[in-house]
Amino acid sequence: MDYLDTLSDFAANLDYSALDDAQREQAGWILADTVAAMAGGSAEPEVRALAARQPRSVEAEGALMVGLGRRSHREASAFVNGTAGTFLEMDEGNRFSRGHPAVHAIPAALALAEERKRPAEAFLAAMVAGYEVGSRLGAASALRGALHPHGTWGTIGAAAAAARVAGAKPGAMREAISLSASLATATSKQTMLEGGLVRNTYAGLSNRNGVLALDLVESGFTGERDGPGSLLGQVLSDRFDRAAVVQGLGQDWHFMRNYFKLHSCCRYNHGTLDALDKLAAGEGLPTFDQIERVEVLTYHLAAELVDPAPRNTLAAKFSVPFAVATRLVTGASSLSSFTWDALRDERALALAKKVTVREDPAMSARLPLERPSRVTLYLRDGSTRVGEAGVNRGDDASPYTREELRAKFMDLTARIWPQAHAKELLEATLALAQLEMPMAPWLALLARAPQAV
Repeated sequence: MDYLDTLSDFAANLDYSALDDAQREQAGWILADTVAAMAGGSAEPEVRALAARQPRSVEAEGALMVGLGRRSHREASAFVNGTAGTFLEMDEGNRFSRGHPAVHAIPAALALAEERKRPAEAFLAAMVAGYEVGSRLGAASALRGALHPHGTWGTIGAAAAAARVAGAKPGAMREAISLSASLATATSKQTMLEGGLVRNTYAGLSNRNGVLALDLVESGFTGERDGPGSLLGQVLSDRFDRAAVVQGLGQDWHFMRNYFKLHSCCRYNHGTLDALDKLAAGEGLPTFDQIERVEVLTYHLAAELVDPAPRNTLAAKFSVPFAVATRLVTGASSLSSFTWDALRDERALALAKKVTVREDPAMSARLPLERPSRVTLYLRDGSTRVGEAGVNRGDDASPYTREELRAKFMDLTARIWPQAHAKELLEATLALAQLEMPMAPWLALLARAPQAV
C-alpha cells in the first residue's frame, strides 16, 4: 500500500460526523468565508459577463452560480464560482501548502452535491477531503518559481472533492486523483504581477477540471499510476515528498491551520500591512504628505511584488508599494482601498513611487511559520518610524476573532444581498457545518438572486 492508496482511502472514507465540535466550527467558517468571497466576486463586471456566456439551465436544474441568480451545467458553475471566489483576493489560504485549498475544492463539491442532491454530510466531507488532499500535495512539493500556485495541485483537491461527493470507493478515488493530475494547468505567476485577469480563472479551471476528472473516471477513462508524483515530482516541481503527504493524515488537519484574510490583497503583502497596523495602534501613522520615503524589508516572495504603478486592481493587489501607499492614504486595506477609485488616487500613486522593497534572506528563512516584514517610514522632518511583523494576522498562531470574520462576511455579501439575508445565510452556513441544517434549505438561501447594484 503506497502513499496514494493511503491518501485515497482517507479521502473516500472521511467521516465528517466524526469530527469534533471545534473542527466542525472551523469547517463552517471556511465554508462561510469562501461563500462570501464567491458572492462578493460575483458582483464584478467580468464575472457577470462570464456567467452570462454559460449555458443556462432551467429552474431548479443544474448547479447554481453563487450571487448571480442563475444556474448552469455543473462544470460551468464550478468554473464561474471558482473564478468569482478569487477575484477579490479575499479567499482563505494555507501557509503550508502556499496556496488556497478551499476555493479550489468547494465550488466543485457544491456543483456536484446540488446536482446529485447529496446530503449535507456528503458535501461537507467532500469539502474537507478536497482541502486536505490539495493542501497536503502542495505542502509536499516545491512549485517552480515562475508558476502561480493556483490551478496546479488545487485541481487534484477539486477532483478528490468531486469523487467524495459521488461516494467513490478508494480505488475510484485513487483513479480520480491520479487522472486529475493530467488536467492541472501550468499557470504563470507573471499574470498576477502584471494584472492579467486570466489569473482569476485559475481556481475556476481547477474546479471545472476536478468535475471533469470524475466524469472521465465514471466513463471508464484512466490516468497514470501515480499522477501526483509525475506532476509534482517532475513536471511542475522538482521536489515531491510522498511520505510527507500522508504524515499525520487524519490527525494533523491542514484545514485547522489555515489563514483568513482581511487585507484585500495578496497574502505576501500582509506582513507589511500588519506592520503598519501595529504602528497605527501604537505611536500612530503619519499623514501621507509627511512621508519622504518608505523602505520595506521582507521575505523573497513578497519582495517580488514591486510594481509602483499597477495597471489595474488585480495588479494593485500584488504590489507592495501600492498596498503601503493606499493604506497610508485611505487609512485602511479593505476592499475600498483596492478599487479603481483608489487606484486613480494621485496621492497614493505618488507615494507608491517612494516605496522600495528588498528581500532580507534572514526573513525568507523564517517561512512558512512566519511571513515577516519590517517597514521604515522616513519623514520629512528627519525622523523615522519603524513597524515590524512576524506571524501574520489571520494565521492560526494569530487568528482573527469570529466577530472580525463575521464582519468580513457581511461586508463581502453586502455587494449583492440585503443585510438580513446575508445574516441568515451566515447562521445557516455555520449550522450546516454542525450538521444542524439540511442541505436543501441552505441551498435555497444560497441561490438568492442579487439585488440591484
